[in-house]
Formats: sequence, C-alpha cells, structure tokens
Amino acid sequence: MLPRSESTTRGNAPAEFVLVGALLVALAIATLQISLIVHVRTVLQASAWEGARHASYYNTTLSDGVTLTRNLIREGVGDRYAEHIVARSSDVAGRPGVIIQFESPFPAVGMWSPGGTLRVSAAVPHEIPD
Repeated sequence: MLPRSESTTRGNAPAEFVLVGALLVALAIATLQISLIVHVRTVLQASAWEGARHASYYNTTLSDGVTLTRNLIREGVGDRYAEHIVARSSDVAGRPGVIIQFESPFPAVGMWSPGGTLRVSAAVPHEIPD
C-alpha cells in the first residue's frame, strides 16, 4: 500500500495538463492576434506615408497619392481596409505639404472586425524642385 500523501495526488497529471495546455493555447492565440494588429497598423501607416510622399512631388496630384495609398493597402491587407482615403493640402512643419488620412476597421478577431477603427494619417511637406 502507498503512503497516504502519494495516493491522494495520483491522477492529477491529466487535469493539470488540460489546465496548463488551455492556458498556453490561449496565450499563443493572444500573441498571434497582437502580432496581426501590429502588422495591419504598420502596413496602413507605411501605405499612408508612401502615398503622401508620392502626392508631395511637384508633378503629381493629391489623387495620385490616394490611388497609390489605396493600391498599397489592397496589396498588403485587403480591399476592406482601403476605403474613405482623403488627401488634402496643409501646412507641414511650417511648409506647404500633403496630409493623407483614413479610418480602417480594427482587426479584433483575425482579420474580421466586430467594431472599432484605426485612424491613420501621414503628413509630408511638398518637394522643392531644383
């Protein structure tokens, strides 16, 4: 016969494995989701900046910057993130420039968004021709 202390702990391993395993799976899914949100935000910010930079050239228009921004977003994260992009002329650090702004859905569950938005803007001063 086993001593009393050993017989009461016998069979706890499967229960502990399930509890710890569920916690590790939840932690892994949370890490993946946070990585996805950071990736989407980075793609949106880089696309806005690149579109603003393109629109700031002296031989391009604001609509050229919006088109480039929309194309970059569509290639990077999908069509539904590339809606309602607005470009306008404004002062940037005391110089005339271009600002591109838009709102995109917040990827809360995978790439699906039950609500919330990410607001993105990028400002670049106009290029000075030589």
